[in-house]
Amino acid sequence: MAILRADVYGSPNIGVYCHSNEATAIIPPGLPRKKVDRFQKCLEVQVCVTNIAGSALAGIMVAANSNGIVLPHIVRDHELDTIRESLKVRVEVAQERWTALGNIVLANDKGAIIHPSAPESLAKVVAETLNVGIATCSIAGLPYVGSLAVATNKGVLTHQAITDRERSTIEDALKVPVETGTINGGVPYVKAGLLANTKGAVVGNLTAGPELMAITRSLAIE
Repeated sequence: MAILRADVYGSPNIGVYCHSNEATAIIPPGLPRKKVDRFQKCLEVQVCVTNIAGSALAGIMVAANSNGIVLPHIVRDHELDTIRESLKVRVEVAQERWTALGNIVLANDKGAIIHPSAPESLAKVVAETLNVGIATCSIAGLPYVGSLAVATNKGVLTHQAITDRERSTIEDALKVPVETGTINGGVPYVKAGLLANTKGAVVGNLTAGPELMAITRSLAIE
């Protein structure tokens, strides 16, 4: 396992631009080939290079685990074709008006959490595509659970203001322990600066030593 410090387009907010899970990663176009290769080697995943809805913000748009990928209805046909051809997992398009799926869904291969106000039809698509049970929950009283935490099959790193009830709900749903931390020198929205699975992690290049220790401990990265 390894931890890699990196940026995307000069930004430490790598989780805004990229998505990763145990099996796959989606990375926007325009990055040096060597950087894409380093991400792939660190995480040991299949990689697809594409925009989503013409945007580089794949991390915001995608909800996924190693079983499947859910994309917003604004995904373009050629992008959808590229993802389906590159990544050998189930890919579905959610037809609801919600588009920032990466911000409203927190998932690993054991379960998923979704924004408390998300429509039932969206929750159903996520549950079926990712092949997991799904629960509703907030983190730190905020509904954008996907932006406030990163989950792997070994643990969850989340916003420091999570409540005991929220922690219990997430641990029950995702079946892994929850710990708290920050990224990129104190940013509480940990998803913005972190890509991780059980094989490694890529962190924003402003991430400090104590933050790296929290990531290593919470996600069991050796």
